[in-house]
Amino acid sequence: MDQLTFYVTEKQLYGGMPLYEWLLEEAKALGVHGGSAFRAIAGFGRHGRLREETFFELAGELAVKVEFVLDDNLAEQILKRVHAQNLDIFYVRYKVQSGIA
Repeated sequence: MDQLTFYVTEKQLYGGMPLYEWLLEEAKALGVHGGSAFRAIAGFGRHGRLREETFFELAGELAVKVEFVLDDNLAEQILKRVHAQNLDIFYVRYKVQSGIA
């Protein structure tokens, strides 16, 4: 099993919808059994700008982490779809062990 995690921003759009939603929809269409999107409260990325949620900030600049635990074949299929759309999305992929205890 792999864990495949994408990092996007709240305001990134693709196909008329938020990019995180597009990733979830693509994974669902491929038969992935589940995925989640998590909104950051603070952080910085490759450009070094610190972003924090404040009461007055409504700009949608914070990161959203989109995460899937899936088999190797499905991870490859999602990555192929992302590459086919020429999307520039940072991702992390690694082996995981999963189960129900």
